[in-house]
Amino acid sequence: MDAKINNFFESVGAFFGGGDQIPWCDPDIIVGCEREVAEATNGASDELKSESIMRLSWALVHSRQAEDVQRGIAMLEASLANTGSPLQKREKLYLLAVGYYRSGDYTRCRQLLDKCLEIAPDWRQAITLKKTVEDRIAKDGVIGIGITATVVGLVVGGIAAAVARKK
Repeated sequence: MDAKINNFFESVGAFFGGGDQIPWCDPDIIVGCEREVAEATNGASDELKSESIMRLSWALVHSRQAEDVQRGIAMLEASLANTGSPLQKREKLYLLAVGYYRSGDYTRCRQLLDKCLEIAPDWRQAITLKKTVEDRIAKDGVIGIGITATVVGLVVGGIAAAVARKK
C-alpha cells in the first residue's frame, strides 16, 4: 500500500516538476569554455575559434542561470547566418531549441526542432526533445484549464452564496 501511495506522489511530482532528460551545465564548465574562447581568439585558426564558440554555446544553453541561457541563444542566433554545412546548421538549431526550451518558449523551441528534423528527419535527440516539448505544452494546457475551471467554480460559488444569503 505504501508503495502505491509513493508511486502516486512521485507521478504527481513528475507531472508538475517536468522531469526532462536534458543535462545541466555547471558554472565552472562555462568559465572554462569562456577561457577557451578567449585563448582561441588570440591567433588560433577559424576552425578552432568556431569549435570553442560552439562548446561555449552548448554550455550556456544548458546552464541553470537564465542570463547564461539568453547569452547562449544570442550567440547561436548571431552565428546561424554564417553556418556552412547542414550538419553545423542542425547542431546550432538544436542548441537554440534547447535554449528556448530552458527559457520556457516552447512554441519557438518546437519551430526550431521542426527545422532540425527537416535537415535530419531521424535524429533521435531532436525527436526526443520535440516529444518533451509537446508533452510540456499539453501539460501546461491541462494546468491552465484546471486553473480556469477552479476560478470559474469559485466565482459561481461566490455568486450562489451571495444569492442564498439575500433570500
